[in-house]
Amino acid sequence: MANSSKVLVAGVGMIPFSKPGQSPAYHEMGSQAVRLALADAGLEYGVIEQAYAGYVFGDSTSGQRALYEVGMTGIPIVNVNNNCSTGSTALFLARQAIQSGAVQCALAVGFEQMRPGAISAFWTDRPSVFGRFDALTDELVGEPAIPLALRYFVGAGREHMQRYGTPLATFAKVKAKASRHAMNNPMALLRKEVTEDEVLQSAPISPGIMTRLMACPPTCGGAAAVLVSEEFARKHGIASKVAILAQSMTSDRSGTFSNRSMISMVGTAIAREAAQHVYEQAGIGPEDIDVCELHDCFAQNEVLSYEALGLCPEGGAEKFVDDGNNTYGGRIVVNPSGGLLSKGHPLGATGLAQCYELTHQLRGTAGARQVDGAELALQHNLGLGSAAVVTLYGRA
Repeated sequence: MANSSKVLVAGVGMIPFSKPGQSPAYHEMGSQAVRLALADAGLEYGVIEQAYAGYVFGDSTSGQRALYEVGMTGIPIVNVNNNCSTGSTALFLARQAIQSGAVQCALAVGFEQMRPGAISAFWTDRPSVFGRFDALTDELVGEPAIPLALRYFVGAGREHMQRYGTPLATFAKVKAKASRHAMNNPMALLRKEVTEDEVLQSAPISPGIMTRLMACPPTCGGAAAVLVSEEFARKHGIASKVAILAQSMTSDRSGTFSNRSMISMVGTAIAREAAQHVYEQAGIGPEDIDVCELHDCFAQNEVLSYEALGLCPEGGAEKFVDDGNNTYGGRIVVNPSGGLLSKGHPLGATGLAQCYELTHQLRGTAGARQVDGAELALQHNLGLGSAAVVTLYGRA
């Protein structure tokens, strides 16, 4: 980091997540989230110096289409697509612009207008970005009838079960926990509690490995954050309580494929590296984290991520879950928002929705979801293809 001054989260905004076909259009969701973030910060759009707009499914310059609804001030608007880590990549770029001293006030916004059903390739007239991922999955997993992303995490879940003896019930408990947390989140898509047995009895995606309720639903939504420098905050009278203390983004190394491990291929290696960078930057360890929003696109990935982020030892996720160390009253509260499993996963908005949740946790304004005494918060957002973004927030 070239500049040692803190980057502050001045304002956050988010709209309730909804099912495909039941949401406003993408530009309305994005602009509404931006207006909410600006209002939260007490700022006008005219002070924004750069904006980063994240979305996966949309035409080029969709960011301009959304932001022009808020204002047309001639600022640089950068459109960002990094698969499921798009929102946090936009946040990474906004933070980096301020940290470097290029600007003092930047906006990150993410939105997604999704279609029903499992994610599938859109550009079928050219080589898939997942060519190497699919080739290894064909070798290690098979099951070609299962859609794209599901195959990857079925394979990773199966490998964890075989390597560590993890029972299917562990994944079911993760989803049940997510549903309990989401009951207290008015922004969440799914707010009905489901039990471990209901998760286990839901329709099988891969018998004995994954059921339907272990997968996040397709979701539409928008979220945004206004980031500022300490100097800007003083000048404009912003009393922000939340700062980004450290952040790292990583992409694949050759071991992603040469290790011939589905657990590695679905992003645990790059998440582990990003988390280590963050802990080193901040001079802390995973044991210091109070609350975490991590990328639980599948219950299986939440389990893998506990270990990748160092929240529990390798192979220790079953005990971590059974002991209740992933929820209120345990060692760390994971996904108090309900996570992707219950809050929903509008790809471009997810990383900024995580920022929204953790900002409110550190402000002490999360209502019934509040984690008592939260001082350090960790965010993990993963996009295969690949990019992992890990962000550490603390009280300013």
